[in-house]
Formats: sequence, C-alpha cells, structure tokens
Amino acid sequence: MPAAHAAPAPVGLSSDETAQMVDTAAFYFQKRAQAVTVPGTQAQTSTLAASGDDRISKRRLWELRKEMLALQQQGEQLQGVNGGYSNAEVEVTPGEMVVNGETATVEVTEDARLYYPNVPEGDPEYEEYSLPHTLTFTKGTDGGWLLDEDKVQTDLTGPGPVTQLTDPTEVAASDSDPEGQLDVGSGTAPATGTDGDKDTAIATRAVNAGYNYGKMISYANKYWKNDNDDYRVYGSDCTNFISQAMLAGGWKTTAGSFSSRKDNKKWFYGTFATTTSYTWAGAENWYWFAVKHSKRTKSLNSVWKLLASDVLQADWKRDGVIDHTMIVTKRGSDGEIYLTYHTPSKHNVKLSTILAKYPNAAWYAHRT
Repeated sequence: MPAAHAAPAPVGLSSDETAQMVDTAAFYFQKRAQAVTVPGTQAQTSTLAASGDDRISKRRLWELRKEMLALQQQGEQLQGVNGGYSNAEVEVTPGEMVVNGETATVEVTEDARLYYPNVPEGDPEYEEYSLPHTLTFTKGTDGGWLLDEDKVQTDLTGPGPVTQLTDPTEVAASDSDPEGQLDVGSGTAPATGTDGDKDTAIATRAVNAGYNYGKMISYANKYWKNDNDDYRVYGSDCTNFISQAMLAGGWKTTAGSFSSRKDNKKWFYGTFATTTSYTWAGAENWYWFAVKHSKRTKSLNSVWKLLASDVLQADWKRDGVIDHTMIVTKRGSDGEIYLTYHTPSKHNVKLSTILAKYPNAAWYAHRT
C-alpha cells in the first residue's frame, strides 16, 4: 500500500483537505508504479476510473488512462527482457502547498521501490528512485480537491523511472577546449567475460591503482538520494555525483583555478562553480579527463564487462556529445549489472532495463 506522510495545513486548507491531497498523490503514484509490474496492469488499468473518479479530474483521468496502457506495455516488455518487476511500494512526502482561489499547488516527493522477481541471494531486491513533483489540484463541483496536473520538477538527463514516459534530456555540447571525436563506444552484445575473473580483476586493479573501490560503492549507496551537504547540487547532477564517489575512493584532485577550469587535464572542486573544473560535473569533460589525460579509467569494448565501481556513460542521440554518467553499484551473480545515478535519483537499476529502453544510444564503459 502507498504511504503518505502528514503535512501541516497551509493557510486556506484544513488539515482534512491537506490529508486528502496527500492521500490522492499516494494513490496516483501507486497506480502508476503498479502498472509496470508483472501482475500489474490490465485489471488495474480497466478499474482505474471506478476507483479514481472522486480523486482525479476528468481531464487528468482521461490522460492517465492512456499513460497506464503505455506503462503496462513497458512492464510487459521488461518482463520479457529480465523478468520485469513483481511489486511496487510508494511513499509520498509533502512539501510546500500554495492555495490560489480554486487552485492548489502541492510540492511532493515520490519515493518508490520496484521489486525484482526471483532474486538470486546477495543481489539487489529492488530498484528504487526518488522524484520531486509539482501537483496541481482544482476544486470539484462538490467542493473537494481533484488532482489535475503532474509535473516532474527535475531535468531527467538520465533514464527516468519506468513510471515516466519521457526520454532523457540532452545536454549542451561543452564549451571547453575541443578534444576531437570520441573513441568508438562500447558494444552491447553479451560479453564472454569480464576481462578476467571478477574478484581477481577487482583485487588486481585495486593494487595497481591504489583506489578503494568499496568506498566508491558505499558512497554511491549512501548518497544516491540524499545529497552530501559538502557539495553543491547541479541542475544536471549525474557527473558531479560520480566525481564525488571517485574522490571518496581515492582519486586525487589536481591543482586548478578560475583560469584553468575549462582545461580537461584538470579535475578539481572549488567553493564556487567558477572555481570548479568542467571535468568535475560535465559528463563529456569527465570522459576526456578520465580516459585521455589522467588515464585513470580504461575503455571497455562491452558494457557487459563492467564491474562494481566502474562507470558507464551515455550519448542518447549518438550526436557525439556524452549526456549522462552512472556508477555500477553491483554486479549480480547472473551477470546482471546494477547502476546508480543522479538526475533523477535512482538506485540499483538493471543495465538490461536501460538498454531495452534506449537501444539507439551510444555507450562508453570505463574500468575505474
């Protein structure tokens, strides 16, 4: 069942009205999440009107019916790819509420877990995400509040939750010093190995590089949702997050300043954005620093050779501009790879799910 946290009633709303709005939000998000699960779908989609007429406006309900069918199809596709999802749990945390006559605007955060079926021992049991929304409610004819509009508050430069039907936002090309064309991307066909035994590969690279890969993974697991207050948050925050994880695992920053922040040979974080290198938070800038200049990462010819703490980057439109950066937080016992990232905040997402959703993207896999 969805969970809804209490919120104080703002001016113009009674505590009962506030609770009703939060409960409606929880109902709405739970329906969307459940639609993508294996047992989800047709029955819930067909009964939506009967259970939701008194909570959702007719306009939004008409749109939601179409979206639910698309979510159902997406869930069925993923079921064929990797088993999909077996169940969903959603919690809603309310934020600011503003009333303007017959309209109320409510800020909420949707936290969801989508459970995997038949999980091998030791592998992640679920994918989870945290997503801020702005919900608009309008007064119904009976005086009650009806959910009328839902807008996600953040730019989704990375793969959004499967409950969203939007593609990732592309980032602008970097205005740092030109580096030429990117290397050939990583293949997506099944790999025959991981460049050696998994445990041996991890131990060998730890000795050779002097990094603590466990700390990189622990950092990602700790801060995938709750930002580390020691760092600023960017509108496109994925690479900022990965740089933090690399630093936690032993990567050393270089010297740098305002005048050198566009230099892809530099990698440093400063008190201000103007004293932070482009390579710290820019996806493509990070690529050039990691692979070409510092050689702290090695390009892999297949995404399926990724190990825990390795990094995967994506160019959604194959236009030669890297848009997004993710870290591997787990390599499963069956070879599945689990990715974690920011913008949006997602944890332990299956690589096979992302590849199925974005088959035309170009991929850049890094051995860290």
